[in-house]
Amino acid sequence: MKILFSAPDSDWADYRDLLPSALARAGIAAEVVREAAPETVDYIVYAPNDDLRDFTPYTNTRAVLSLWAGVERIVGNATLTQPLTRMVDAGLERGMVEYVTGHVLRHHLGIDAHVVNPGCGWRPVAPPLAADRPVTMLGLGALGRACAQTLAHLGFPVTGWSRTQKQIDGLRCLSGEDGLERALTGAEIVVTLLPLTPGTENLLDARRLALPAAGAALINPGRGPLIDDAALLVALDSGRIGHATLDVFRTEPLPADHPYWTHPRVTVTPHVASATRPATAAQVIVENIRRSEDGAPLLHLVDRARGY
Repeated sequence: MKILFSAPDSDWADYRDLLPSALARAGIAAEVVREAAPETVDYIVYAPNDDLRDFTPYTNTRAVLSLWAGVERIVGNATLTQPLTRMVDAGLERGMVEYVTGHVLRHHLGIDAHVVNPGCGWRPVAPPLAADRPVTMLGLGALGRACAQTLAHLGFPVTGWSRTQKQIDGLRCLSGEDGLERALTGAEIVVTLLPLTPGTENLLDARRLALPAAGAALINPGRGPLIDDAALLVALDSGRIGHATLDVFRTEPLPADHPYWTHPRVTVTPHVASATRPATAAQVIVENIRRSEDGAPLLHLVDRARGY
């Protein structure tokens, strides 16, 4: 078996030893290579920022296994006819849960007022309990579901929204356009973990940003274009949105002159909410190869019709 590792050198440095070791532990005899004649390649481990764009010559390739959770850069590639999977590994999931939970608790507890208090103001006002702070999670995929269930376990009343209806224990699940409006209305903290598709770009526009409770917090570790930036700045200036914690942006790195950097109600984090951990990601890659060889369904198979 020949596995082509088609990703930048920085990724290869991480996986060069890990991936062959994981394959050997699983009893899979395979060669992991950086170059190969296309017709000899059985699987491609792929990063969407790699130079490979034409998958047509890979006539015997059984699957393309992306190293990224986001596949919007490649899902529309007409030459990519092989099954495509996206990466959701245990490390990425746990990292996202920790980021989202940390920032939800930060806004819930009003920690910023105590961290930055140059006037030495003494305001002994206790925050409400989690049960009195409604949270809305936009996106109930693997990452959104894990974050929402963690927040629910902490006592927050969590409403989850997705394009298609889901049933998840402990969550109020809504779907569709009407469901989106109901999910946002009155929410005090909104978290966005939706994929980027034509239907989700600018999903949070001026009209929808007016639906949460006045002064609500917005946390976006999903995709930058989910939010209409101009509308968000207007909502922040008016106080309609009390604070936005943003980890992803339309242009990255975020330009130094972007108003988010200096806005008093914005926290910018540099796309660090979560990252694929090579040790656990290698296990996911190997498991998908094993499944493919056994004729079993692949993990996190991309639905081309939906774009994720």
